[in-house]
Amino acid sequence: MAYLRKEDETVEIAYSLGKVWTAIQKVLSNLGWNIEQLDETARRVKAKTKAGPMSWSSILLIDAKPIDEKTTRLVVASETPVTTIMAIIDFRQGKRRILQFFGELAKQLAA
Repeated sequence: MAYLRKEDETVEIAYSLGKVWTAIQKVLSNLGWNIEQLDETARRVKAKTKAGPMSWSSILLIDAKPIDEKTTRLVVASETPVTTIMAIIDFRQGKRRILQFFGELAKQLAA
């Protein structure tokens, strides 16, 4: 039996929406994750991560919104298919991928 495991994380970043939006696309490229949908107007991205040797790929849904001119709110959600057999091995894989994305984003913004 398979199901989707969903996880999400919301952060506020002290950078403008334009800078964050550009960095998001670079991060996804650097990680080798495929952009499946990109909405420039709504500042939303749907990306697919790489599968691991013992795990499925995840879908990341990234939503960027300005709070003010110098602050951006990012909501990153993951959806990872999990089978009952792989549930223990895949535990929190979506959360790890979200944190990996934020780690790479921090490096990109600091550059």
